[in-house]
Amino acid sequence: MKWLQIHITVEQAQVDFTETLLESLGAVSVTLDDAENQDLLEPLPGETPLWNKVIVTGIYAQEDDEEIDVAALETFIRTQLPTEPMRSEFMEDQEWERTWMDAYEPIQIGEKYWIVPEWMEPPEADAVNIKLDPGLAFGTGNHASTFLCLQWLGQTDVKDKIVIDYGCGSGILAVAALLLGAKKVYATDIDPQAVLATQQNAELNGVLDNLYVGLPDEFYETLKDQKADVFVANILAGPLMMLAPQFATLVKPESEFALAGVIQEQVEEVSSVYSEFFDILQVETRDEYWCRISGKRHSF
Repeated sequence: MKWLQIHITVEQAQVDFTETLLESLGAVSVTLDDAENQDLLEPLPGETPLWNKVIVTGIYAQEDDEEIDVAALETFIRTQLPTEPMRSEFMEDQEWERTWMDAYEPIQIGEKYWIVPEWMEPPEADAVNIKLDPGLAFGTGNHASTFLCLQWLGQTDVKDKIVIDYGCGSGILAVAALLLGAKKVYATDIDPQAVLATQQNAELNGVLDNLYVGLPDEFYETLKDQKADVFVANILAGPLMMLAPQFATLVKPESEFALAGVIQEQVEEVSSVYSEFFDILQVETRDEYWCRISGKRHSF
């Protein structure tokens, strides 16, 4: 089998229409990619990030005994999108699979500390190796805010500690904490897909027995009066500030915390909100403007 890809570059406002158009013409999958190398904030769970200009790609399966009429397909698309840049290409089965998989490679977080796509051998077999299926949900370690949180966990004593991962996404931080020796991790996300991804990645890494993950209502009900020793939240500045008083109730005095998903311009405001409950000890920056704020809960 071959796969036909039709790539169309459109403005953000045209994305929904273009997706629907390609699906109506039989696309088995539609993907979105940045057309202008534009950075985005890491999205809230359940949100779809969109760039100003987007490459919308429709993927069509061509059976060996039935060729796709590419010219007719493109002609019809042109009646709906007459001026947008468009190109098409065929890919073989194996080539298609390798193109997707080759986009990922092991990421070194620290000494003896790696993220490894599940189909690859770890570069260091005796290291803390987080196996990850990048296709399950966002949070692969490539984004600066995720990397900063992983790095912080590697520098923090989590052994035999209770850890909270708020906004868990793929579960990469929860899994990392458990592989680094955490006694128990309580994780939550507002997206059911993220809850499933966290469970699957925990199982992939053999740490599911020491993980609880659920939607926020279930999470709070399960946690009840238990307090965490370590807290990490990789979301966005707005929700971080709104949830600060609530987060303060989830942790023990002098517990350690890290916040990410914050850009440089937001650090002062976020720190000001958290200083009511926490001592801000460090601000770390990666990729020029993504920041991690870390410190300890007041001792009361």
